[in-house]
Amino acid sequence: MSKRASSKYKIDRRMGENIWGRPKSPVNRREYGPGQHGQRRKGKLSDFGVQLRAKQKLKGYYGDIREKQFRAIFEEANRRKGDTGENLIGLLESRLDAIVYRAKFVPTVFAARQFVNHGHVTVNGVRVNIGSYRCKAGDVIEVRQKSKQLVTVLESAQLAERDVPDYLEVDHNKMVATFARVPGLSDVPYPVIMEPNLVVEFYSR
Repeated sequence: MSKRASSKYKIDRRMGENIWGRPKSPVNRREYGPGQHGQRRKGKLSDFGVQLRAKQKLKGYYGDIREKQFRAIFEEANRRKGDTGENLIGLLESRLDAIVYRAKFVPTVFAARQFVNHGHVTVNGVRVNIGSYRCKAGDVIEVRQKSKQLVTVLESAQLAERDVPDYLEVDHNKMVATFARVPGLSDVPYPVIMEPNLVVEFYSR
C-alpha cells in the first residue's frame, strides 16, 4: 500500500538503525549509509550532528514529516506547560496516522498516512482524510465498513513484530481503536532509542 519503500529503507540506512524494527530493513544486513561513500561516513559526530541526527530520526519515524510541519509541532510542544520533549512525543503520537499505525490497522506509518488520505478511517463516526489530524483522549478511530476486508488491514492485525501500546484500546474484530490517553516517552514502544531532549536542544540553539 505504501509507495515509499525505497525512501523508507534509505532513512534506516542513513540513520544506521532499523528505526521501525522491520525484519526486512537493509540495516539488518549492512549498517553503513546508502551511496558509494556510505561506508566512509562513520566519523565522530559533533554536538550539533548528534542533535540533528536525533531530530532526523524522530521526524523520519513518523513518516518523514516535512521540516516546516515538524517545526510547528515542536513550537506548540514548547508553548505548552511541562517538559517540551514529553509534549513533543505526545503531540506526535496524537496524530491520526500514528494512531492508525499503532493500532495495527496497516503495516507501516507511510501506509497509515495513505490509508487515512484515501478516506478509509473515521474519528467519532466522521470520516477524516488528513493524516496529521490531532486526536484527543477518548476519540474513537474506526476503519470504515467497506475497508475492513482489505488484505493489508487483515494482514496487519496479525503482525507479530509489534504490539499495540496500552494507551490504545483496540478491537481488531471490529477494527475500532480508542485513544485512551496521550502518552509520554516511556509509554511509546519505539524499537530504537528516541531522544526528544536532543531535538529540543537542536531547536533551542
